[in-house]
Amino acid sequence: MKLERETVKLERMRTGDLAQILLIEEDLFGAERWTEGMFRNELDAGHYYLVAREGDTVLGYGGLAVFGQEEAWINNLAVRRDAQRRGIGRALVSALLAEAERRSVPRVLLEVAANNIPAQKLYARFGFETVGIRRGYYQPSNTDALVMRREGA
Repeated sequence: MKLERETVKLERMRTGDLAQILLIEEDLFGAERWTEGMFRNELDAGHYYLVAREGDTVLGYGGLAVFGQEEAWINNLAVRRDAQRRGIGRALVSALLAEAERRSVPRVLLEVAANNIPAQKLYARFGFETVGIRRGYYQPSNTDALVMRREGA
């Protein structure tokens, strides 16, 4: 997946990226943001997390948690507001799906806020389909989450 600007690179997430990531979390997700501890737990568990970086600036990030050989979940995909609509989200999803394929995992799932139509459209372009709903999943807003699944490569 080609990014709009060649200066943006996808790299493995490092703990040194967390300060910038937490600022993005606060801006985009407010009270429903992930904490530093949540990200550290994901990294410590060996899950596959990427950042989109332009120079020293983190523009976006996302993770893939693989469970056995059957299933993986895309976790917490986000792009800074001032970097949206540059292809960063598409590049992150593409890279995470490529990692699932590299690991021969046939099923990838994710949860997305029911009111986040742009994200739902992005995932649909990659073949994700809504397969369920988690009522009141996001707290404290009580927003529903759609469960989306993509089968095969």
